[in-house]
Amino acid sequence: MSTAASFAPLRLKKREDRRLRTGHRWIYSNEVDVRATPLTGFETGQVVQVEDARGKPLAMATISPATLICARIYSRRVPQPLDQPFLAKRLRHALALREMAFDAPYYRLVHAESDGLPGLVVDRFDQVLVVQITSAGMERVREFLVDALEQVLRPAVILLRNDSPARETEGLERYVETVTGHLPGRVEVVENGTRFAVPLAGGQKTGWYYDHRLNRQRMQNYVRERRVLDVFSYIGAWGIQALHAGAASVTCVDSSATALEIARENARLNGRAQDFAVRRGDAFDVLKALRSQGERFDVVVLDPP
Repeated sequence: MSTAASFAPLRLKKREDRRLRTGHRWIYSNEVDVRATPLTGFETGQVVQVEDARGKPLAMATISPATLICARIYSRRVPQPLDQPFLAKRLRHALALREMAFDAPYYRLVHAESDGLPGLVVDRFDQVLVVQITSAGMERVREFLVDALEQVLRPAVILLRNDSPARETEGLERYVETVTGHLPGRVEVVENGTRFAVPLAGGQKTGWYYDHRLNRQRMQNYVRERRVLDVFSYIGAWGIQALHAGAASVTCVDSSATALEIARENARLNGRAQDFAVRRGDAFDVLKALRSQGERFDVVVLDPP
């Protein structure tokens, strides 16, 4: 991958470059000219140089020849190796954007194609990074990625949460591994002024759902002195923030006893345990029971999986 000559071409059919020229980053297998560049000739995760039907270079991508989304573009610059310096540059750019938007180091640092790193999610919990790789191309440069993360952010811990079912589509094994430092059982997250103890290794996905951060911030405008019901609550991200914003009481509903116990801990962590309750069970069954018991709530949060 160190020289232009080492990049195999991936030729597109006539007119199949139109989406790419408008900014799209995926190439589907039925868009490839398999006579010129047979998909069977590529290794899974290999870096390729994407060309239009006339052979004009368009972009650099990683390829998964046996899947419908057979290539993911990571750069419009040709040639461009997917190496440690490139990954570090992308990470520095992503970091600069987050530091403009957030006042504390708790956020989604890398959001796949949105940050020019397809198949990669990195969530930051201050000095702890949780990494999720879902493409064969990114898995292939895993060591470069870890080196780049250590260089740019100097974290105490890097946890690879590579246990997503999406990896199986790419022919990848599922695993969880701490590659830097020692991961504690719980990590603190501070979001919208509220503190949480979060299990990263055994929690859902990367351990936290940063994608709803701004929605939870907006919710705080509607809950003061209200009774709040948080359905599919997990560890209480919505409900505990409602308490922090002045809700009179919060009831969290989830099927996981472990998640609800952590939610209780988070209510105690924020000094509102006395105003917090849980209901364990199937959400639909619990809702029916609450209705039959005559329970009423001013605000209901529904955030199903």
